Amino acid sequence: MKVLLRNPNREIEFPGPITVQALVHKLDLNRESILVIADGTLVPNDATIHDDQTVEIRPVISGGSA
Repeated sequence: MKVLLRNPNREIEFPGPITVQALVHKLDLNRESILVIADGTLVPNDATIHDDQTVEIRPVISGGSA
């Protein structure tokens, strides 16, 4: 599968199938601070990602009103 990491932008290839939780663990990322999007859809921890999918991992950005 193609994994697109944002901030900083980079792209890696990763073997599948794998669950979101296992992928996040292997990439040593904090699940609470990222969004995982597979083929344009936000996916939960227990979703399985397959070789033919593209996954985007974005940092969660929060802000308040000024």
